[in-house]
Amino acid sequence: MSKLEYLIAHCTATPAGRDIKKEDIIRWHTSPVSEGGRGWRSLGYSDMIYLDGSLINLTPFNQDDIVDPWEITNGAKGLNGKSRHFVYAGGLDIHPELCHMENLDELEFNEKYAPADTRTPAQLDTMDIYIKYMVKRHPHILVGGHNQVSSKPCPSFNMTKYLRSIGVEEKNILVTR
Repeated sequence: MSKLEYLIAHCTATPAGRDIKKEDIIRWHTSPVSEGGRGWRSLGYSDMIYLDGSLINLTPFNQDDIVDPWEITNGAKGLNGKSRHFVYAGGLDIHPELCHMENLDELEFNEKYAPADTRTPAQLDTMDIYIKYMVKRHPHILVGGHNQVSSKPCPSFNMTKYLRSIGVEEKNILVTR
């Protein structure tokens, strides 16, 4: 058990508008590798924001300042025991230079899509409320994006700029390492 220190944002790394649900995340993270999953014992995220702005808990959270063993997720190596990780559905869009192509289906997934801020207005509203609630409830928490603690592009937008735009105090914004 450790003190809750971080709130880390993620994206599902799926195309804009793709409806991703809790069951998808569970399957992707906990199914055996032989079945296309990652084979993890726990999920990578604590909470999820659907396209329509609905917020769901993926793992239990007792709202205190301690990360109990059952609250630990696999969101960012080295921070998992002291973090809450949330994810929004989306984070990828068609490469801008490919938009004119007629046969996009012939391209591989990673050739077709690029990181992009695909948050819907409903997701933005929920994310604003969720982050502000977490900062109010846990005044010491540092909020940042997965890309600030790893070499991944996730959550596909500039988290620091976003946090400042919604009025999060500098003391709660994770400085990029």
